[in-house]
Amino acid sequence: MTAMEVNFDGLVGPTHNYAGLSHGNVASQNNLGGVSNPREAALQGLEKMRSLAGRGLRQAVLPPHARPHVETLKQLGFTGSLGDMLASAFAASPPLLGTVMSASPMWTANAATVSPSADTEDGRVHFTPANLVAMPHRSIEAPQTKRALEAIFCDEARFAVHEPLPHHTHFGDEGAANHTRLCKGYGDKGLEIFVYGQTAYDPRAPRPLKYPARQTLEASQAVGRLHGLESDRTVFIQQAPDVIDAGVFHNDVIAVGNGQVLFFHEDAFLNKRQILQEIAEKFGDGFEPVELPRDAVSVSDAVSSYLFNSQLLSMPGTTRMTLIAPMEAHDTPAVKQYLDALTTGQGPIGEVLYFDLKQSMRNGGGPACLRLRVVLTDEECAAIKARVFMDDGLYTDLKGWVEKHYRDQIKPEDLCDPLLAEESFTALDDLTQIMGLGPIYPFQMA
Repeated sequence: MTAMEVNFDGLVGPTHNYAGLSHGNVASQNNLGGVSNPREAALQGLEKMRSLAGRGLRQAVLPPHARPHVETLKQLGFTGSLGDMLASAFAASPPLLGTVMSASPMWTANAATVSPSADTEDGRVHFTPANLVAMPHRSIEAPQTKRALEAIFCDEARFAVHEPLPHHTHFGDEGAANHTRLCKGYGDKGLEIFVYGQTAYDPRAPRPLKYPARQTLEASQAVGRLHGLESDRTVFIQQAPDVIDAGVFHNDVIAVGNGQVLFFHEDAFLNKRQILQEIAEKFGDGFEPVELPRDAVSVSDAVSSYLFNSQLLSMPGTTRMTLIAPMEAHDTPAVKQYLDALTTGQGPIGEVLYFDLKQSMRNGGGPACLRLRVVLTDEECAAIKARVFMDDGLYTDLKGWVEKHYRDQIKPEDLCDPLLAEESFTALDDLTQIMGLGPIYPFQMA
């Protein structure tokens, strides 16, 4: 079956700020309290989307979430006008206000886990929105993610959008950031690889000591069952606890895969030899592991540069893959030296393109964080009626929308400004009309 990979990038929301809410994400914590630039962040993301679409890749867009998250404010006992609730939340706890104002849904690698129709028992594309229970500011995302996915993938004969897993840390699910798919062709039956940080029901099993393991084995297994995946076409791998404690909060900070290639750091996984053997046996001929030695690039440099939080893409008209990396990888000497040697060799990765995504990077999200990979056939693409596929017209409209609605700067104290909330809601109301999504936000349904 002919199919293509479509990258659905998240639009950065109007309240993009640096509240340092993500424990275990070193970049997020290091930039706590900084002044953010939402307009620049959104335009940087749009430029990446436009550039990749211009190279012949299928690129699409996912909308931001509505912030402030009024439902959470009300659940926590804040009353009065929206301005009263924001001021009271800031007075009670600035991090609490940061939680309900966070623009973290921009990192759509955490939006859901996706299995294409070639892999699933019923022949539909399956989506399970991530419950993201490990972090309070992200645990409120799943209902809105589900509404957005249902609005875009609304043909139930072709798409299945599941409920998130139970809202408990035993079933902690962080979405596609801990999942990758290897295949010989996008339309062929693939091998789905789930990476977890700990086994919830076995307290004696290895687990990190400093930072939380956000994905559990039990969650990954549940997603596999929901999607109707075959056991001989799935692999469950445990991430090394030491690298989680070194700041590798998701697997996509230490490994990335595409097609027949798995690119990973030497220290990424527990029981590496056994899992590579299992992948090779289940995948069959053609599996290409590309292992980065720790002597070439340390885990610390891999994390700070976000080398692995890159997109590994099959470009039209070439047999070697392209790595879409953040500028920080270019500016880290050991990483740049390794990538130069990698691309001049004879391996499967032949090109690196560097993008300036500093606004996202300062909050701990690189190119891979900003996109959700969805493999679709031509017929499945045609079933999507919303205006989500990037072209010159959509780029122009979204760029104009950002320039009209987004602030140039947000300081921590701006988060309690009721005008910022009103500006955000007005912007999103306009966006749903541009993208043809219909009413997907609670403030539109009141």
